[in-house]
Amino acid sequence: MSPTSPRGTGFLGSPRGRETDGFDAVVLGVPYDLATGGRSGAREGPEAIRRASPHLDWETRHWPWPFALGERLRILDYGDLEFEPGRGDEMMADLETTARELVSGGRTLLTFGGDHFISLPLLRAHAALHGPLSLIHFDAHGDMEPIEDDVLHHGNLFRRAIEEELVDPARSVQVGLRTEHEVPGEPYPFTVLDADHVVSTPPAELAAEILRVCGDAAVYLSFDIDCLDPAFAPGTGTPVPGGPDTNRVLRVIRALTPCHLVGMDVVEVAPAYDHAELAALAAASIAWELLHVVASRR
Repeated sequence: MSPTSPRGTGFLGSPRGRETDGFDAVVLGVPYDLATGGRSGAREGPEAIRRASPHLDWETRHWPWPFALGERLRILDYGDLEFEPGRGDEMMADLETTARELVSGGRTLLTFGGDHFISLPLLRAHAALHGPLSLIHFDAHGDMEPIEDDVLHHGNLFRRAIEEELVDPARSVQVGLRTEHEVPGEPYPFTVLDADHVVSTPPAELAAEILRVCGDAAVYLSFDIDCLDPAFAPGTGTPVPGGPDTNRVLRVIRALTPCHLVGMDVVEVAPAYDHAELAALAAASIAWELLHVVASRR
Protein backbone atom coordinates (compact mmCIF):
# COMPACT_ATOMS: atom_id res chain seq x y z
CA MET A 1 0.00 0.00 0.00
CA SER A 2 1.15 3.56 -0.59
CA PRO A 3 1.74 6.28 2.00
CA THR A 4 -1.06 8.74 2.68
CA SER A 5 -1.58 11.85 0.59
CA PRO A 6 0.61 14.73 1.78
CA ARG A 7 -0.96 17.93 3.08
CA GLY A 8 0.85 21.19 3.82
CA THR A 9 4.49 21.50 4.64
CA GLY A 10 6.56 18.82 6.27
CA PHE A 11 9.35 18.48 8.78
CA LEU A 12 11.37 21.70 9.16
CA GLY A 13 9.14 23.34 6.57
CA SER A 14 10.24 20.95 3.83
CA PRO A 15 7.85 20.26 0.96
CA ARG A 16 5.57 17.23 1.20
CA GLY A 17 5.21 15.08 -1.86
CA ARG A 18 5.94 11.80 -3.63
CA GLU A 19 8.35 12.85 -6.38
CA THR A 20 11.79 12.16 -4.91
CA ASP A 21 13.89 13.22 -7.91
CA GLY A 22 16.16 16.10 -6.99
CA PHE A 23 16.07 15.44 -3.24
CA ASP A 24 18.98 14.22 -1.10
CA ALA A 25 17.07 13.21 2.05
CA VAL A 26 13.55 11.93 2.62
CA VAL A 27 11.50 12.03 5.82
CA LEU A 28 8.97 9.21 6.33
CA GLY A 29 6.49 8.78 9.17
CA VAL A 30 5.33 5.37 10.40
CA PRO A 31 2.34 5.78 12.78
CA TYR A 32 2.50 2.26 14.19
CA ASP A 33 2.48 1.21 17.86
CA LEU A 34 0.94 -2.27 17.91
CA ALA A 35 4.25 -3.84 18.97
CA THR A 36 4.74 -1.82 22.13
CA GLY A 37 4.97 -3.45 25.54
CA GLY A 38 4.36 -0.19 27.41
CA ARG A 39 1.90 2.64 27.02
CA SER A 40 0.47 3.00 23.52
CA GLY A 41 0.31 6.30 21.66
CA ALA A 42 3.53 6.39 19.63
CA ARG A 43 1.37 6.17 16.49
CA GLU A 44 0.90 9.92 16.96
CA GLY A 45 4.65 10.51 17.15
CA PRO A 46 5.47 11.36 13.51
CA GLU A 47 3.03 14.24 13.28
CA ALA A 48 3.98 15.50 16.76
CA ILE A 49 7.63 15.70 15.69
CA ARG A 50 6.65 17.58 12.54
CA ARG A 51 4.50 20.01 14.57
CA ALA A 52 7.40 20.72 16.91
CA SER A 53 9.88 21.44 14.12
CA PRO A 54 8.78 25.07 13.41
CA HIS A 55 10.33 25.92 16.78
CA LEU A 56 13.65 25.11 15.10
CA ASP A 57 13.54 26.08 11.45
CA TRP A 58 13.21 29.85 11.90
CA GLU A 59 17.03 29.95 12.00
CA THR A 60 18.84 30.39 8.71
CA ARG A 61 21.82 28.54 10.11
CA HIS A 62 21.48 26.16 13.03
CA TRP A 63 23.93 26.85 15.85
CA PRO A 64 26.71 25.69 16.12
CA TRP A 65 26.97 24.30 12.58
CA PRO A 66 28.99 26.47 10.16
CA PHE A 67 26.59 25.98 7.22
CA ALA A 68 22.89 26.25 6.48
CA LEU A 69 21.30 22.81 6.13
CA GLY A 70 19.42 23.76 2.96
CA GLU A 71 22.64 24.71 1.22
CA ARG A 72 23.83 21.09 1.31
CA LEU A 73 20.75 18.92 1.69
CA ARG A 74 17.46 19.07 -0.20
CA ILE A 75 14.81 17.48 2.03
CA LEU A 76 11.44 16.02 1.07
CA ASP A 77 8.77 14.98 3.57
CA TYR A 78 7.13 11.88 2.05
CA GLY A 79 4.26 11.82 4.52
CA ASP A 80 3.18 8.75 6.49
CA LEU A 81 3.03 5.09 5.59
CA GLU A 82 -0.53 3.79 5.34
CA PHE A 83 -1.43 0.28 6.49
CA GLU A 84 -4.43 -1.66 7.70
CA PRO A 85 -4.91 -1.49 11.50
CA GLY A 86 -3.81 -4.67 13.22
CA ARG A 87 -1.87 -5.96 10.21
CA GLY A 88 1.68 -5.90 11.51
CA ASP A 89 3.04 -8.25 8.83
CA GLU A 90 1.53 -6.09 6.11
CA MET A 91 3.03 -2.97 7.67
CA MET A 92 6.48 -4.58 7.79
CA ALA A 93 6.36 -5.59 4.13
CA ASP A 94 5.05 -2.21 2.99
CA LEU A 95 7.62 -0.32 5.04
CA GLU A 96 10.52 -2.40 3.75
CA THR A 97 9.37 -1.96 0.14
CA THR A 98 8.85 1.78 0.55
CA ALA A 99 12.20 2.23 2.30
CA ARG A 100 14.02 0.32 -0.45
CA GLU A 101 12.51 2.63 -3.03
CA LEU A 102 13.36 5.77 -1.07
CA VAL A 103 17.02 4.92 -0.41
CA SER A 104 17.68 4.07 -4.05
CA GLY A 105 19.66 6.65 -5.92
CA GLY A 106 21.77 7.60 -2.91
CA ARG A 107 19.05 9.30 -0.88
CA THR A 108 19.21 9.29 2.92
CA LEU A 109 16.08 8.17 4.76
CA LEU A 110 15.05 9.66 8.11
CA THR A 111 12.08 7.83 9.64
CA PHE A 112 9.83 8.88 12.52
CA GLY A 113 8.04 6.27 14.60
CA GLY A 114 5.89 4.80 15.91
CA ASP A 115 7.28 2.22 18.27
CA HIS A 116 10.75 0.78 17.92
CA PHE A 117 9.58 -2.28 16.03
CA ILE A 118 9.59 -0.24 12.81
CA SER A 119 13.40 -0.31 12.84
CA LEU A 120 13.44 -3.98 11.82
CA PRO A 121 11.98 -3.55 8.29
CA LEU A 122 14.05 -0.37 7.94
CA LEU A 123 17.21 -2.31 8.73
CA ARG A 124 16.20 -4.94 6.18
CA ALA A 125 15.86 -2.27 3.50
CA HIS A 126 19.18 -0.62 4.30
CA ALA A 127 21.08 -3.91 4.65
CA ALA A 128 19.81 -4.98 1.23
CA LEU A 129 21.67 -1.98 -0.18
CA HIS A 130 24.75 -1.79 2.06
CA GLY A 131 25.19 -5.26 3.52
CA PRO A 132 25.43 -5.86 7.30
CA LEU A 133 25.26 -2.50 9.04
CA SER A 134 27.01 -0.94 11.97
CA LEU A 135 24.26 -0.01 14.44
CA ILE A 136 24.36 2.97 16.78
CA HIS A 137 21.41 2.48 19.09
CA PHE A 138 20.43 5.12 21.68
CA ASP A 139 17.94 3.67 24.17
CA ALA A 140 17.16 2.94 27.80
CA HIS A 141 16.51 -0.68 26.78
CA GLY A 142 18.59 -3.21 24.84
CA ASP A 143 15.62 -4.56 22.83
CA MET A 144 17.32 -7.95 22.87
CA GLU A 145 14.70 -10.06 24.64
CA PRO A 146 14.39 -13.72 23.61
CA ILE A 147 12.04 -14.41 20.72
CA GLU A 148 9.33 -16.83 21.81
CA ASP A 149 7.03 -18.57 19.33
CA ASP A 150 8.47 -16.32 16.62
CA VAL A 151 6.60 -13.33 18.08
CA LEU A 152 8.40 -10.08 17.31
CA HIS A 153 7.87 -6.79 19.14
CA HIS A 154 9.69 -3.62 20.08
CA GLY A 155 11.62 -5.41 22.83
CA ASN A 156 13.33 -8.07 20.69
CA LEU A 157 13.80 -6.57 17.23
CA PHE A 158 17.58 -6.27 17.45
CA ARG A 159 17.92 -9.94 18.35
CA ARG A 160 16.11 -10.74 15.10
CA ALA A 161 18.28 -8.20 13.24
CA ILE A 162 21.37 -10.13 14.36
CA GLU A 163 19.79 -13.46 13.41
CA GLU A 164 19.08 -12.11 9.92
CA GLU A 165 22.63 -10.67 9.69
CA LEU A 166 21.27 -7.18 9.12
CA VAL A 167 23.73 -5.71 11.60
CA ASP A 168 27.29 -6.57 12.55
CA PRO A 169 27.28 -6.71 16.37
CA ALA A 170 31.07 -6.48 16.54
CA ARG A 171 30.83 -3.00 15.00
CA SER A 172 27.68 -1.88 16.79
CA VAL A 173 27.10 0.02 20.01
CA GLN A 174 24.17 0.66 22.34
CA VAL A 175 24.16 3.96 24.21
CA GLY A 176 22.28 4.91 27.37
CA LEU A 177 21.04 1.48 28.49
CA ARG A 178 19.82 1.35 32.09
CA THR A 179 17.59 -1.74 32.23
CA GLU A 180 18.39 -5.45 32.29
CA HIS A 181 19.43 -6.46 28.79
CA GLU A 182 21.60 -9.54 29.11
CA VAL A 183 20.22 -13.08 28.94
CA PRO A 184 21.83 -15.52 31.42
CA GLY A 185 24.17 -17.97 29.70
CA GLU A 186 24.51 -15.87 26.54
CA PRO A 187 27.40 -13.57 25.64
CA TYR A 188 26.04 -10.12 24.95
CA PRO A 189 26.80 -9.26 21.32
CA PHE A 190 26.88 -5.45 21.37
CA THR A 191 29.26 -2.94 22.92
CA VAL A 192 27.26 -1.18 25.63
CA LEU A 193 27.87 2.34 26.91
CA ASP A 194 25.39 2.37 29.77
CA ALA A 195 23.62 5.40 31.21
CA ASP A 196 26.06 5.90 34.10
CA HIS A 197 28.94 5.94 31.63
CA VAL A 198 27.09 8.30 29.31
CA VAL A 199 26.32 10.88 32.01
CA SER A 200 29.86 10.78 33.47
CA THR A 201 31.87 10.91 30.22
CA PRO A 202 32.52 14.12 28.24
CA PRO A 203 30.44 14.04 25.05
CA ALA A 204 33.45 14.27 22.74
CA GLU A 205 35.05 11.26 24.44
CA LEU A 206 31.80 9.35 24.25
CA ALA A 207 31.50 10.05 20.53
CA ALA A 208 35.09 8.90 20.04
CA GLU A 209 34.25 5.58 21.74
CA ILE A 210 31.27 5.13 19.44
CA LEU A 211 33.35 5.91 16.36
CA ARG A 212 36.05 3.43 17.38
CA VAL A 213 33.46 0.65 17.51
CA CYS A 214 31.85 1.53 14.17
CA GLY A 215 35.00 2.18 12.18
CA ASP A 216 34.37 2.96 8.54
CA ALA A 217 31.31 0.72 8.16
CA ALA A 218 27.95 1.91 6.85
CA VAL A 219 26.05 3.10 9.94
CA TYR A 220 22.36 2.97 10.76
CA LEU A 221 21.46 5.11 13.78
CA SER A 222 18.30 4.38 15.75
CA PHE A 223 17.25 6.78 18.50
CA ASP A 224 14.57 5.75 20.99
CA ILE A 225 13.47 8.95 22.73
CA ASP A 226 13.38 7.11 26.07
CA CYS A 227 17.17 7.17 25.98
CA LEU A 228 16.71 10.66 27.43
CA ASP A 229 15.81 11.02 31.08
CA PRO A 230 12.02 11.45 31.45
CA ALA A 231 12.64 14.96 32.79
CA PHE A 232 13.63 15.89 29.23
CA ALA A 233 11.32 13.52 27.31
CA PRO A 234 8.26 12.52 29.35
CA GLY A 235 6.19 11.68 26.29
CA THR A 236 7.11 8.07 25.69
CA GLY A 237 5.66 4.65 26.37
CA THR A 238 8.37 3.16 28.60
CA PRO A 239 10.13 5.99 30.48
CA VAL A 240 13.13 5.09 32.64
CA PRO A 241 14.65 7.62 35.07
CA GLY A 242 18.41 8.03 35.23
CA GLY A 243 19.21 8.90 31.62
CA PRO A 244 21.17 11.71 29.97
CA ASP A 245 19.88 15.20 29.29
CA THR A 246 19.11 16.53 25.81
CA ASN A 247 22.15 18.80 25.60
CA ARG A 248 24.57 15.95 26.27
CA VAL A 249 22.99 13.77 23.60
CA LEU A 250 22.99 16.57 21.02
CA ARG A 251 26.69 17.18 21.67
CA VAL A 252 27.45 13.49 21.15
CA ILE A 253 25.53 13.43 17.87
CA ARG A 254 27.32 16.54 16.58
CA ALA A 255 30.64 14.78 17.16
CA LEU A 256 29.64 11.79 14.99
CA THR A 257 30.40 13.57 11.71
CA PRO A 258 33.19 11.10 10.76
CA CYS A 259 30.77 8.16 10.65
CA HIS A 260 29.28 6.94 7.37
CA LEU A 261 25.62 7.48 8.29
CA VAL A 262 23.35 5.84 5.71
CA GLY A 263 20.01 5.73 7.53
CA MET A 264 18.37 6.78 10.78
CA ASP A 265 15.17 6.77 12.76
CA VAL A 266 13.74 8.53 15.82
CA VAL A 267 11.04 6.54 17.56
CA GLU A 268 8.74 6.08 20.59
CA VAL A 269 7.44 9.66 20.96
CA ALA A 270 3.98 9.36 22.53
CA PRO A 271 2.34 12.82 22.59
CA ALA A 272 -0.43 11.87 25.04
CA TYR A 273 2.14 11.82 27.85
CA ASP A 274 4.23 14.71 26.57
CA HIS A 275 4.11 17.75 28.84
CA ALA A 276 4.78 20.97 26.89
CA GLU A 277 5.84 18.92 23.82
CA LEU A 278 9.23 18.24 25.45
CA ALA A 279 9.72 14.81 23.87
CA ALA A 280 8.49 15.93 20.45
CA LEU A 281 10.79 18.96 20.48
CA ALA A 282 13.73 16.84 21.64
CA ALA A 283 13.02 14.32 18.87
CA ALA A 284 12.82 17.08 16.25
CA SER A 285 16.10 18.52 17.52
CA ILE A 286 17.82 15.13 17.42
CA ALA A 287 16.56 14.55 13.88
CA TRP A 288 17.76 18.02 12.86
CA GLU A 289 21.24 17.29 14.20
CA LEU A 290 21.32 13.95 12.37
CA LEU A 291 20.50 15.68 9.09
CA HIS A 292 23.39 18.07 9.75
CA VAL A 293 25.71 15.11 10.33
CA VAL A 294 24.70 13.77 6.92
CA ALA A 295 25.08 17.19 5.31
CA SER A 296 28.51 17.75 6.86
CA ARG A 297 29.94 15.00 4.65
CA ARG A 298 28.73 16.67 1.45
